[in-house]
Amino acid sequence: MPERKPLMAGNWKMHHTHLEAIQVVQKLSYRLENKDYDDVEVVVCPAFTALRSVQTTLEGDRIPIGLGAQNCYFETQGAFTGEVSPTMLAKLHVQYVIVGHSERRELFGETDDIVAKKLRAVLAADMQPIVCVGESLAQREAGETNTFCTSQVRTAFANLPADKAARCVVAYEPIWAIGTGRNATPEQAQEVHAFLRARLPGDTPILYGGSVKPQNAAAIFAMPDVDGGLIGGASLKSESFLGIVNAAV
Repeated sequence: MPERKPLMAGNWKMHHTHLEAIQVVQKLSYRLENKDYDDVEVVVCPAFTALRSVQTTLEGDRIPIGLGAQNCYFETQGAFTGEVSPTMLAKLHVQYVIVGHSERRELFGETDDIVAKKLRAVLAADMQPIVCVGESLAQREAGETNTFCTSQVRTAFANLPADKAARCVVAYEPIWAIGTGRNATPEQAQEVHAFLRARLPGDTPILYGGSVKPQNAAAIFAMPDVDGGLIGGASLKSESFLGIVNAAV
């Protein structure tokens, strides 16, 4: 494993009511030991409706699991019906915010410029953005993986001061390997991670987000430039998420 402390972030997407979210967090905390928290940073990213409930559970029970959000808007307040501002999230003690997830880009039309605005808004609210990049199957088959990911990274980090860039996390999520039945090999993940690392500032953590499961986690996390995972479906149940965390340990 790299010297960088692995980060495991569970992206629950549009799953779990606030009551279900509390149960998952509690079950996860029962199974994690103190040494696990020393070796791996564990984060959960519930839906907006469950953030407050998860926050009070984590703080009330003194559970050392980080709290993340799945998205935000780039303005602090205003007439933006249905949106949630970085300031609102920060007041809930949110530590991480996912920006530019492939589903936000594909389903909701978020452009690279919007992702860049959100990244800066998250930093301004003193939280850490998890910036997602990744190519489609057509782009990979056309040999455009590196070019496409470089473009996403350059736009997101353009003119960002080094001290702010150092607070960011990047997540590489090959869209073609998410829910398609096709899996990226550990070597394919490492190739893109190494390419991105050469173009990112300092020791920016780079997570892998391509259908990680307990069965393939150890091989993926053994790659020298993979610093953890942005975990989707496998993070919805405490048992499978624990298996992935243990693989990183």
